[in-house]
Amino acid sequence: MDVSREGSGQDHGPFGRALFDDPSARRLARVGVVDIGSNSVRLVVFDGAARSPAYFYNEKIMCGLGAGMAESGALNPEGRRRALSALRRFQYLARGMDLPPLTAVATAAVRDAQDGPDFCDQVLRETGLKIHVIDGEEEARLSAQGVLLGWPGSYGLVCDIGGSSMELAEINDGVVGKRVTSPLGPLKLRDVKGGAKGRKAQIKSVMEDLHTRMGPQSNRLFLVGGSWRAIARIDMERRGYPLHVQHEYRMTTSAVRETAKYIAGWDLEELRSLCGLSSSRMALVPYAVEVLKRLVQTFRPKDIAVSSYGIREGLLYEQMPQQLRDRDPLIEACLFAEAKDARLPGFGRDLYEFILPLFANAKPAKLRLVQAACLLHDVSWRAHPDYRAETCFDNATRANLGGLSHWERVFLGLALLHRYKNKRSGTRFEDLFPILEEKEQREAEILGKAMRFGAMLWMSEGGHIGELGWRPKKRVLSLRLSEGAWPLYGEVAEARFLSLASSLDATIDVQLTG
Repeated sequence: MDVSREGSGQDHGPFGRALFDDPSARRLARVGVVDIGSNSVRLVVFDGAARSPAYFYNEKIMCGLGAGMAESGALNPEGRRRALSALRRFQYLARGMDLPPLTAVATAAVRDAQDGPDFCDQVLRETGLKIHVIDGEEEARLSAQGVLLGWPGSYGLVCDIGGSSMELAEINDGVVGKRVTSPLGPLKLRDVKGGAKGRKAQIKSVMEDLHTRMGPQSNRLFLVGGSWRAIARIDMERRGYPLHVQHEYRMTTSAVRETAKYIAGWDLEELRSLCGLSSSRMALVPYAVEVLKRLVQTFRPKDIAVSSYGIREGLLYEQMPQQLRDRDPLIEACLFAEAKDARLPGFGRDLYEFILPLFANAKPAKLRLVQAACLLHDVSWRAHPDYRAETCFDNATRANLGGLSHWERVFLGLALLHRYKNKRSGTRFEDLFPILEEKEQREAEILGKAMRFGAMLWMSEGGHIGELGWRPKKRVLSLRLSEGAWPLYGEVAEARFLSLASSLDATIDVQLTG
């Protein structure tokens, strides 16, 4: 991998120099964390050097440590046995991957169980893994940091639901503020006396107390946790939503009410099978949806975003230097991908500067997508030519990237599709295109065709590939090429330039400069 240019200190427009090759970032390669929850035990190994978390390894065991604690006060014996077996396996895997010592945290079930300390001692004795039992406020803080990993500088209310507890944390301008914990986890709620009526009263009482303690929180609500993601998957099914990427999936308060009715009208096993959920997860959904209904009714968020990032990503964020935390996760990940996979790392910068006149009036949010596309325009060159366009679209829309809303995923994917293909009709992705408005689809096409043409003017690293001009009022697309670059403007390049002009409904003006 040639990263010399990215590490040279040269500026990449308004987005700054990549940090993934700095020593402070390189030490984050292969960071292993273990999350011991009330319902599941999971190992995640991150490659965190590129700022957007890459999941080098991810394994989850549904142990149910917290099942039955309301009656016994102790960890579930079978869950304890399964958790110990899983942790023993995780330690072996970590040694095989030559990882630094794993960071392991345990949440509500272990901290509340009377035999929690004994369990931690047994794990240390038999596996060598030290478990850090964190309190509810620390759990809320780490979950909020996980959200900040994907949404730098964001603001709103983070709600993390586990098996035995639910935490709330306030984030404002990238800083975690007030934090509270509550017993509103589905495993505890199903043991509440009085059935549905008793649960409703319990949820209402606790939620009102949480509102009093947290104060008004009418900004965005970030949902963290497996039960929330299961509800989001069911909401997608109810709506017929075509992009099954849960991170950054948006819901409304009315959608929550409609999905609650939808769940109530189904046989749970049939709905579980339809949505591809596990039996253990589906069993908790009816209790979680009761909490979610009351949550949105009480706090009245302006919108709702599902986050796939939570406590585990928060542990990675904890280890990041501040300069890396402050970076755009999308741009950093794209810089990393270009350096690793492009034929000419660094050409994305030249391409971005070349096509920038077409987006002179674009807002910063659109410009970052333009730059991301330019950085990714050549990373799929190894794919078969007949499938490059589809590979690019798949990568953009399904990749585990932070900092991308669903419409931005489709915009980026469509631009990269047009990098290799003039027309988008007839592809297997057509059901996704309506996520974008017609205007956005057209802009993505223009971006893709501009990259398609600009790639024809490929010169040596840092070479001047010419000047593109755009006069929108007169609908004139101009190209100025130096004498040295003129031979690059062959028949195929000309055809691609004309295709770009057609998308702009423009006439062309091509000139040779001195």
